[in-house]
Amino acid sequence: MAASQSGTAVSSFEKVDFLKLQNGSDIRGVAVEGVEGEPVSLTELVTEAITAAFAGWLSNKKKSEGSKHLRVSIGHDSRISAKKLQDAASRGLVSAGIEVIQYGLASTPAMFNSTLTQDEANHCPVDGAIMITASHLPYNRNGFKFFTSEGGLGKADIKDILQRASSIYDKLSEDGVKVSNKDVDASVRKVDYMSIYSSDLVAAVRKAAGDKEKPLDGLHIVVDAGNGAGGFFAAKVLEPLGAITTGSQFLEPDGMFPNHIPNPEDKTAMQAITKAVLDSKADLGIIFDTDVDRSAAVDSTGRELNRNRLIALMAAIHPGTTIVTDSVTSDGLTTFIENKLGGKHHRFKRGYKNVIDEAIRLNSIGEESHLAIETSGHGALKENHWLDDGAYTMVKLLNKLASAKSEDPSVGSKILTDMIDGLEEAAVAVEIRLKIDQNHADLKGGSFRDYGEAVLKHMDNTIESDPQLKRALKNFEGVRVSGYGGWFLLRLSLHDPAPTNEDALKLGLAVLNAVKEFPALDISALLKFIQQF
Repeated sequence: MAASQSGTAVSSFEKVDFLKLQNGSDIRGVAVEGVEGEPVSLTELVTEAITAAFAGWLSNKKKSEGSKHLRVSIGHDSRISAKKLQDAASRGLVSAGIEVIQYGLASTPAMFNSTLTQDEANHCPVDGAIMITASHLPYNRNGFKFFTSEGGLGKADIKDILQRASSIYDKLSEDGVKVSNKDVDASVRKVDYMSIYSSDLVAAVRKAAGDKEKPLDGLHIVVDAGNGAGGFFAAKVLEPLGAITTGSQFLEPDGMFPNHIPNPEDKTAMQAITKAVLDSKADLGIIFDTDVDRSAAVDSTGRELNRNRLIALMAAIHPGTTIVTDSVTSDGLTTFIENKLGGKHHRFKRGYKNVIDEAIRLNSIGEESHLAIETSGHGALKENHWLDDGAYTMVKLLNKLASAKSEDPSVGSKILTDMIDGLEEAAVAVEIRLKIDQNHADLKGGSFRDYGEAVLKHMDNTIESDPQLKRALKNFEGVRVSGYGGWFLLRLSLHDPAPTNEDALKLGLAVLNAVKEFPALDISALLKFIQQF
């Protein structure tokens, strides 16, 4: 096992609670000093222990394949801690006897794709892949996502890896340095995998357009990468397909994210890409999150195609099947999918892995589902190995544009907007967090979760007193209620859309009526929402 390049002494080891680094099916931590109250938790040594643990987990999973020498690819987004963590991750893998393939700046979907690509000259497929990213979180954060050819690892796998890492870290503090940087350099290969991945996306669009070389010829499409890893899409995907990309912005990687948060749900980010479309008089705008597993679009009029609209658009491309979404999608989306498209809306839990796994489960029991997608922009397709790939989601929209353009050269993004005509949308939509004071006497020594469950149970009982409110018959998360022309979901946070301000107020008051009985619950944000009417 290796020490960091800075030569950290064994005596400097501190006890690390590895399980606190788990964030669902990802690992997240603070990697850079400088933010008050946020001490560094994802050090180089912690990283080495985690990747060595992944190597052990992977070796155990692949043991049925005999004595095969394993290889793992590593990529990263544009964060300022990326390079040092990539080097540390490589040392951890090499110490465990793994062949390492470094891709440098890469996207999360590309990393998974490297476990499937058949290209021995570029050392593919790899047995496992590691993406170093913390999605749209602030510059000081970072983390890891892990893949095999079966997809992203689940929560249980991450917990297993972190438990292994804890043991390795403790042993490292006793044994000291085992792998030199020279040994690492000899075991690491560097590959430009993003060019391979980009050419696959280009081929997909050309195939959908009847093998036309430049099916987007003449279309003006601008890209906003938010200084993350998505800048490749303009030059390596759109331009080879014939698109004009002038007006694209923030394509250069910059881990301080100086222009806006790379997040298709962020208002400032969406305003930035909308302005770029209108200023450039472009046909379409495309925006990615930091590691390109989420995306959204803007049409030529400046209309945002994200959240429920993006889900509706992707559902329209796959009509007549079951569409699996997260829990905060709208009632209007359900009506659109089921009444206009002839499909079925299966609203499940939040969390991209939850949504994807549910779609896979439905297919396994004979219910046809081709799309699993969250309002956040995480979209996964059966045809694409259930990988949540923001770039591939945009390719599906480009396919529609290219197909329509082959029939009518004057076609623009209106073809996409027309596909979601009839989608009912709320005039008011807000998400409110009601914080629980864990030190409040009303908890009576109980846990945060127990108190939250009590709030939900009380809400469940309270809605029966209002004949205008109707509980969702099928619901997998929290308490979902429809009424007054809108709906709300209480799940330790509130997502509350309604068709008018008056109806939004009624729904807000209904929630207040239930939660005001719990003094440990900070309802100030809810009161502020109500007082604006």
